Formats: sequence, C-alpha cells, structure tokens
Amino acid sequence: MGKRHCLFIDFEFTMPERNVRMKEFYPEIIEVGIVSVIDDQIVDQFSSYVTPLKFPTLSERCKSFLHISQDQVNKGITFFELIRKMEEFNQGYEMTIVTWGNMDMKVLRHNCLAAGIPFPFHAAELDLSMEYKRFFGDQNQTGLWKAVQEYGKEGTGRHHRALDDALTTYNIFKLVEKDKRYLEKPKPTTIGDRVDFSKLLNEFA
Repeated sequence: MGKRHCLFIDFEFTMPERNVRMKEFYPEIIEVGIVSVIDDQIVDQFSSYVTPLKFPTLSERCKSFLHISQDQVNKGITFFELIRKMEEFNQGYEMTIVTWGNMDMKVLRHNCLAAGIPFPFHAAELDLSMEYKRFFGDQNQTGLWKAVQEYGKEGTGRHHRALDDALTTYNIFKLVEKDKRYLEKPKPTTIGDRVDFSKLLNEFA
C-alpha cells in the first residue's frame, strides 16, 4: 500500500481596482501557503510572499482587502522560485492537491502559461468546497471560514493569510473524512456474529 500524500494549497492573488478596467489584467499569485501531509501527518509547511511578474504594483483595493503591503510583495520570492519550490513537493508518492474552490489551480495554470513554464504538478486535484457542498447537500458553495464555523470550530490564524487558510483547509478535510467514515454503512452481521453457538450448545448439553 503506497503512502497517501496530500498537498493543501492556498494562494492570495492580485486584484484590480473596483470599476477600473485594466488592459490585459489577470490575477497573479502574491502569497502562497502549502501544507504537505503524508499518511495524515504534517511533514512540511511553506509560506512566502511572491512578486508578480506582469503587474507588480498592487492596487489599493488588493492591499486593503488582503492586508498585504507593496513592500512585502517586493521582497517576496519570484514566481520561478515558487514553481521550483512546488516541484520539490513531488516526492514520488501518489499525490492529491487539495484546495478550497477551483480558483487556486486555475490561477496557477494561467500564471505558468503566461510565464512560459510547465505546470509543476502531476497529481489528482480535489476541490474540497465542492466535496463539502455535495456531502452536506448545500445549495451554494460555502466560504472556507464559514464551513469551519459550521463545524463549531474556528479557522487557524487569520483569514486571507495563505498558510492559515491552507491549514484551515486541512482541518476541514480531516473533519469531512471523519464524517464520511462515520456514515459508511457497516457490513451486515451474519447469524454467526449475532449468536455465540458454543454458548448455545453448552446450554443444551
């Protein structure tokens, strides 16, 4: 049986000013949080700011919403360093990338395409928000921190910090997996399981 390797990933992205059309704008990764889990044990964590390639100047809306400063992003790793770091997580195990929502992988793919470099992962991808929606039969997709609060828990650290959100995603993943196991139907018992025939025979002996 191979090891089970899950990579919980969260990104924060650039965003344009509200009601301002920026020509050719697309969201770029400016913060990354990665939690590497092998066989239900956290084995590695990584967090960093990332300097955008195409639009390096953050909008006021982006700085205000994410509480990320221009200086923090300027001192971050390059996008190419981010991809090299991600490639280090390909450890030869069968891997699943777990994110809350599908935007993280969409933006990563688009950023790789724009930078002319290959996508760093060959792995299954799990959108935990859709899994959560299907499992609980919700009509709408639930936000990450609302989901964890619905479990009667609190998120880790601060919302919209990439590593904190990746850790919160991992915590919800554990809770959903536990609930799934709980709801799995037990195998029907046979008559031999229900009746101890040795005791029964002794009574009639």
